[in-house]
Formats: sequence, structure tokens, C-alpha cells
Amino acid sequence: MRLRHTAAAALGALALVVTLPTSASAATGDFSYKFVGPDGYPQSITLHDPPSPGCVTLPEAADPDASEPAFAPHNDTDTWVMVFTGPDCTGDSWTLRPHGHPATDRLKLRSVYLTDRR
Repeated sequence: MRLRHTAAAALGALALVVTLPTSASAATGDFSYKFVGPDGYPQSITLHDPPSPGCVTLPEAADPDASEPAFAPHNDTDTWVMVFTGPDCTGDSWTLRPHGHPATDRLKLRSVYLTDRR
């Protein structure tokens, strides 16, 4: 049942994204996340004014066989963002609103789709 709800939510969000007009632009603001570095300690990355719309696979967490997922995303951009558990915007997803609060360390991600929806 949970998988059905997750799939329905992801398809609904994707339908919203697909119907938006596309233009080459960038989200204004910062998108940040944490990951476990090679030394075993958490590190932070911030993407400043990331391109949107589009999918970004996080290089520090891209390979499920070689790295842990990133965690604690924070969307401080002016666009809606979907975070995904798999690389290339695959797997389960969650939507983060513009200029939202940082998510908890329990929210794991390997890729992010920045929409053009403001």
C-alpha cells in the first residue's frame, strides 16, 4: 500500500513538472546536503544557483555499491525540489518546498530534480 502511494505521488509530481514550460534558467538560492566523506566524517556541499529544471546526480553518493547516500537536504532555492533515493532521479522521492527548513539526517538521497515551479 505504501509503495502504491509513493508511486502515485511521484507520478503526480512528475506530471506537474512535465506540464511546466521549459526554459534554460537557474534556481536562485542554495541547495545543500551532507554526505559521509572518505575519512568517515560528515561533510557538507552547497550548490549555488543550481540549473533548473533538471536532474543532478550527487557525485559523492552516486554509486550505491561504493558510497552511502547523502542526507539532510536543505532547499533554500526559489523552486520546488524533488529528492530521490537512487541516482539519475530514480527510486523513492520526496518533495521539498522553496526556502524550506533543513530535512533531518534520516532523509537519504542520491539525486535531486530541480523544477521550474516557483
